[in-house]
Amino acid sequence: MRRLRRAKIVATLGPSSSSAEMIARLFAAGADVFRINMSHTSHDRMRELVGLIRTVEKDTGRPIGVLVDLQGPKLRLGTFAGGSVTVKNGDTFVLDCDPAPGDATRAFLPHPEIFAAVAAGHTLLIDDGKVRLTVTEAEPDRMTTRVAVGGTLSDRKGVSVPDSTIPVSALTAKDLSDLEAALETGVDWIALSFVQRPEDIAEAKKITRGRALIMAKIEKPQAVHRLTEIMDLADALMVARGDLGVEMPLERVPGVQKLMTRAGRATGKPVVVATQMLESMIGAPVPTRAEVSDVATAIFEGADAVMLSAESAAGKFPEEAVATMNRIAEEVERDGFFRNIINAQRAVPEATGADAIADAARHIADTLDLAAVICWTSSGSTGLRVARERPRPPIVALSPNMSTGRRLAVVWGVHSVVTEDAKDQDDMVSRACRIAFKEGFAKTGQRVIIVAGVPLGTPGATNMLRIAFVGSEAESGD
Repeated sequence: MRRLRRAKIVATLGPSSSSAEMIARLFAAGADVFRINMSHTSHDRMRELVGLIRTVEKDTGRPIGVLVDLQGPKLRLGTFAGGSVTVKNGDTFVLDCDPAPGDATRAFLPHPEIFAAVAAGHTLLIDDGKVRLTVTEAEPDRMTTRVAVGGTLSDRKGVSVPDSTIPVSALTAKDLSDLEAALETGVDWIALSFVQRPEDIAEAKKITRGRALIMAKIEKPQAVHRLTEIMDLADALMVARGDLGVEMPLERVPGVQKLMTRAGRATGKPVVVATQMLESMIGAPVPTRAEVSDVATAIFEGADAVMLSAESAAGKFPEEAVATMNRIAEEVERDGFFRNIINAQRAVPEATGADAIADAARHIADTLDLAAVICWTSSGSTGLRVARERPRPPIVALSPNMSTGRRLAVVWGVHSVVTEDAKDQDDMVSRACRIAFKEGFAKTGQRVIIVAGVPLGTPGATNMLRIAFVGSEAESGD
């Protein structure tokens, strides 16, 4: 099940892809991580899906990542007397705390936190930006707005406040319950929605206590403004382009995607590019040319992973969508421009021994045209550091911990193998060579470079390089 590409694929599970057979087919087609969206999934169903994924994992012998995506706060209007109203450009429209059904002049907004945050001149977006309101007067329990872009307002449509930081936790009561259930089930990654500030990440990490890693979904302008602080705490980022495109001008989203991809590369933290990547494949067996270009751009930029949402969860062609994304990634990485772009983005290593070792491993592997870079990694940090350097040869991460292998499933270029820890340096080298041969990364007579920490099994202690020949004993298994 060796992948012929470095970028990873995240596939969302849903009505079209919730059987054991389909999950196995999606994995065979190229999915490396499966996403479970808790906006549409009960705890029992989540546990069932994780169990099916673990069965596929056992059958294939490859660690598979599981990403649980929390819903986050949902800010919505109240109801309307007739179910909906139409507002026109220039109209005055009031939002207040009166729970009575709304009309063409006012509506109930059951979120005091919004009233506390907005000020005159701020914008409110209704129903994914279809209606745009500009606040002209803000009071503690009432705001008067002018309709900047008119349209239809209907019951419980979503409200976005792009100019304001809402004083509300990213974790609702539902999210806390979903998070505990996911942690008890043993998932690998938690995607945190509605992130506005680094404190949101800190709150989630206080609960997870290392039982799962936190992926910050960047879907609000406030998070973009504080990206550096958020990256310091988060374990990975997701470019949630759908919500970003609602809350900021659409034309800015590609630049934000590029900013996040490069920031993730510089810090050695995985970045997943998500939303509408192959949207037309929800109902069609082939994507548009523009969608192919969109996926290719993310791969060219060095994103760790690209994600399918409704395409694999509810579309008619989930397996074809994964296979298409797989082919695009393979073709991009064969392109002559790909390696030039990846090399040009390389950041200066941090002034630590571990980062210097990872940089040296990449340089040696590229210079000597070695067959693979093999990392012995207990916590996954060695694999992350080497992946940050984007070496030309494939990266094989050997770990005694299944959880580490699963977490690395989202990381660029890393092929994880779970194996018992090395007994000594000789065992470390000989077993690395045997596994590289067995997994199809090296042939007899080729050389590999081995990166590890000594003493063996010490998390984060990347301090050793070793070049080794793959000898005939690897082929014979001796």
